[in-house]
Amino acid sequence: MSSALGWITGAVVAAAGVGVPMWWLTTARAPEPETPVVPALDAPRDDPPPKKTEFGTGGKAADDKVADIKFDGARAVKYVKQLCDIGPRVSGTANIKKQQEVMEEHFKKFGATVTKQEFKAKQRSRKEETPFVNYVISWHPDKERRILLCTHYDTRPIADQEANPANWNKPFLSANDGTSGVAFLMELAHYMKDLKTEFGIDFVLFDGEEYVFETDRALGGDRYFIGSEHFADDYAKTKGKRKHRYDAGVLFDLSFGKGASLPVEAHSFEYAKPIVEQIWGVAKAVGAKSFEYKRGHEVLDDHIALNKAGIPTVDVIDFDYKHWHKLSDTPDKIDAGQMEEVAKVITTWLQKIK
Repeated sequence: MSSALGWITGAVVAAAGVGVPMWWLTTARAPEPETPVVPALDAPRDDPPPKKTEFGTGGKAADDKVADIKFDGARAVKYVKQLCDIGPRVSGTANIKKQQEVMEEHFKKFGATVTKQEFKAKQRSRKEETPFVNYVISWHPDKERRILLCTHYDTRPIADQEANPANWNKPFLSANDGTSGVAFLMELAHYMKDLKTEFGIDFVLFDGEEYVFETDRALGGDRYFIGSEHFADDYAKTKGKRKHRYDAGVLFDLSFGKGASLPVEAHSFEYAKPIVEQIWGVAKAVGAKSFEYKRGHEVLDDHIALNKAGIPTVDVIDFDYKHWHKLSDTPDKIDAGQMEEVAKVITTWLQKIK
């Protein structure tokens, strides 16, 4: 489906900024999905064609009435602090279990259906298998056509971007990298039961994205994205049994820091261009300055597995967050206004898609 947004024309422009080289910024190709490369919204791969998914009635913001959701960014930041107060929340540890209890209680309180996807996997550098838990937080679970909003919720065991390796194993809270995404969805839960959208919405919280101890990728290194790959594999394998289908997905990663810049992640544009054009088009219409319609880095992240499984998913990410994998990634770096801006874009988009 081509975009119906009249204010977006031409191709994505080249990125201007160059960040510090990191493992997740890559010029190499991401793992290729099966053809078609970009599952169209009106006929995602491996599933029967659904009703056509449109954007509003005519593609112009003025055509469609949407409710103004009063997302409370200050309260969302408090959720970040609440989770960080637990301490580091590494997969398989007592602290992540404490966080799981907080998340389950919170989302159930607002009427969501909470499903746990429990599994074990062996990390290359670990002797034994580790238990992992993905969470699916469902709103209006009876609806077959669904939208997926996701983030990871585990924290990395080492702050490997610290210049002094002696600091790598100090307590690392990872406030923006994972925690802020969970807090964003915790605040969004306040409004979901009454949000007028034609789709069911699932918040999916991935475990095991950061469960990495051995960082030398040239020597093999540890696996990344354990939770999202398990979720995507299960989704692909159960296509003949499940009643629901995901028409689109949005991944939030490092999205809520002060001064965040959110250009278009390159794989997102390649694999899920209609979703990119819709979301960044909404951002332009509502004046969300952090969303920049220009080419960003190519990033290997949780959205790759989802796109391979036939869920067209975009990564809303600040590629150049300067506290990434550093001890300085603390709650004071999170911006309430940035959370509100992203919420404005996403809640508007969810109300406009048809």
